[in-house]
Amino acid sequence: MKRIGIIGTGIMGTDHARLLSTSVSGARVAGVYDLDPVRAAEVAHASGGARVFGNPYELIVDDDLDAVLVASSDDTHEEYVLACINAGKPVLCEKPLAPTVDACARILEAEDKAGTRLVSVGFMRRFDPGYTQMKRMLQLGEIGAPLILHCVHRNPAAVPGLPGAAVITNSAVHELDITRWLFDEEITEVSVHAPRATSHGGGTPDPQILLLRTASGAIADVEVFVNARYGYDVRAELVGELGTVTLDGPPPTVLRRSGMDGRALPADWRPRFAEAYRLELQAWVDGTGSAATAWDGFAATFVAEACVRALETGTAQQIQLPPMPDLYRRS
Repeated sequence: MKRIGIIGTGIMGTDHARLLSTSVSGARVAGVYDLDPVRAAEVAHASGGARVFGNPYELIVDDDLDAVLVASSDDTHEEYVLACINAGKPVLCEKPLAPTVDACARILEAEDKAGTRLVSVGFMRRFDPGYTQMKRMLQLGEIGAPLILHCVHRNPAAVPGLPGAAVITNSAVHELDITRWLFDEEITEVSVHAPRATSHGGGTPDPQILLLRTASGAIADVEVFVNARYGYDVRAELVGELGTVTLDGPPPTVLRRSGMDGRALPADWRPRFAEAYRLELQAWVDGTGSAATAWDGFAATFVAEACVRALETGTAQQIQLPPMPDLYRRS
């Protein structure tokens, strides 16, 4: 039974604690820290009596904890992940690995120096049954060589006046990771196009269209629209030389009533990717090594920064990642 410590008990940390306590085998929540001690105590109680720590670093080094889940604010990720590496503790860090390329590079350097993979990054879509089936069809050659990936990523509403860069780094970054994972190659060129902005964004350049070119010449186009109003909606279609694979969101239940034919959409990402989160946590607890690595987290932030430059300059950006450390080449 792995004893998990959770740093950060906001929306994501609370959901992870619930899943670890109710839906993931071989693990229990044994420690909790949050800046808000009342909220931490509530999560600890709901998790069956986990210890509440007054300091995140005390949680990380505690011998009664086997692994750490970091779900705190983005700007704290680097320091907590580095502390986990120094303590030799496996850590699952919610995306982003860190907000900047330089911060991610420091994590890579520390993990490479440690000589073992301790860091996993919470790009949960890699575990979504729809995406995994899409990749399986591609690997089996069902649609031939991949040519185009069409992606739609819509949220009902965002904070008014959200900076355009945050649309990329907070939302579209999932598609940046999925594109790399699905094609199993790096993104080499990006451009970002902003049409007339929605009147519901409070000045946010939204929606945005990202065009991504991979090393083999495949193209991914991503529509990210964080003020779409009608619900949370993620879809994708992979076009190959012999056919296509389409991913649509659950639920499969369709309501036909009063001249309408439709289905309900969730208000946010949690219902849509509930199973992906559960499978991600189970794989992490089992130690299967199938989650995104620190290198994947670095690459996603590297490409996201290039996309932000493309948005701000209106010009395409060429991308050349530094050499991958040998640690991440091992299967």
